Amino acid sequence: MEKALAYAGTHFDDFVAQLQDLLRIPSISTDPDYRDEVRRAAGWLADHLETIGMAHTEVLDTAGHPVVYAEHVVDPARPTVLVYGHYDVQPPDPLALWTSPPFEPVIRDGVIYARGACDDKGQLFMHLKAAEAYLATGEGPPVNLKFLLEGEEESGSEHLPGFIEAHHERLAADIVLISDTDLFGPGIPSITYGLRGLAYLEVTLTGPNRDLHSGMYGGAVENPINALCRLIAGLHDADHRVTIPGFYDNVVPLTEEERATFRALPFDEQAWAKEVGLPATKTEKGYSVLEAISARPTLDVNGIWGGYTGKGAKTVLPAQAHAKISMRLVPDQRPEEIAEKARAYFEANCPPTMKLSFRYLHGGPGVLVDTHSPAMQAAARALKEVFGRDPFFIRSGGSIPVVSVFKKRLGLDSVLMGFGLTSDAIHSPNEHFGLDRFRQGIESIIRFQTHYARTR
Repeated sequence: MEKALAYAGTHFDDFVAQLQDLLRIPSISTDPDYRDEVRRAAGWLADHLETIGMAHTEVLDTAGHPVVYAEHVVDPARPTVLVYGHYDVQPPDPLALWTSPPFEPVIRDGVIYARGACDDKGQLFMHLKAAEAYLATGEGPPVNLKFLLEGEEESGSEHLPGFIEAHHERLAADIVLISDTDLFGPGIPSITYGLRGLAYLEVTLTGPNRDLHSGMYGGAVENPINALCRLIAGLHDADHRVTIPGFYDNVVPLTEEERATFRALPFDEQAWAKEVGLPATKTEKGYSVLEAISARPTLDVNGIWGGYTGKGAKTVLPAQAHAKISMRLVPDQRPEEIAEKARAYFEANCPPTMKLSFRYLHGGPGVLVDTHSPAMQAAARALKEVFGRDPFFIRSGGSIPVVSVFKKRLGLDSVLMGFGLTSDAIHSPNEHFGLDRFRQGIESIIRFQTHYARTR
């Protein structure tokens, strides 16, 4: 480990320059015009994995964008770590808000700015550099390494579950290691052990067969927008709890240990609210902000539309009203089951003057990982050595669908050891990644591999 750490320190400037080369490739998976660039990024990574000495590397086609796979088996008796990351990025729009071109990475005050700098090229590249640091010593990594780098995460990972199913034997491992999450705050090490799931749906109410003149029909025709607003307003009670019957049936209460961990986190609720321009917060009664945004289920309307919204006035009584609704779920809540309960709510409360259209668009289950497992404890030890303090085990309010796919298809838990910050502007103009965290990530991964190897 010491030789690998020394190598990483000596070659850090080279690592940064190589990352800049990767960031220059506009691998935007959601835009068909960039299909060739996504493939170019896959080829670049495959070439780089071969260059650093991985024993086997290949680019594997899917019905969408390719997957980069690599492996280096040092000893079948040692534990195997499957590293997951994604090399595709979000579109950079709006371009006018970038202070420098999104695919011409620049470094200012120790921070690298470019699309993908944090999400996820910068973070996945830490794993390549940690592997290189061990391979360059001539002894090889202390664990068997496998890399699964996809090019469709930002467009829904549509083909990844099928790929994992088709290649489950070669992807066999003991743990999945992912760096696509955040530290709790600057200099505050943390490991994510819980992710919320998701159920996403669209609801449409249809009244008359066309938009009507509100003066000629208003008063005798029920307005679909009015009706939909009433249905949506009824989705929460005065305590901000979701009113859908059975919504909380499978929700496991937080343990006192978990709630104590939330209370111990260095969180400033007032500063958090001020940063997003809120005069006050609103949570489910009895739960703190941190608990509410990461460990309790939610329901939110993401968009609502219908009728006339253009300039000036148009006194129309709309034929339809639409809403998109997302429900963040906790482990043991099944997305399809929750979606059906939501459907039942809307069907039971739809007025007889309306027709209801309900579509379940997509979703995925939440995940909890045992914080006492050997891999999680190895990660905790690695972070403590790098940051000089014990890491927090935290739950995230977001969803990483591939984590549940790994659990379902391969039976593997994931260690979510990310080094981003919520302030890194991922998916936004001026995305960035601190080079101090790039360095800390490489060192933490090097240390994790050694500590995890010692668990067997």
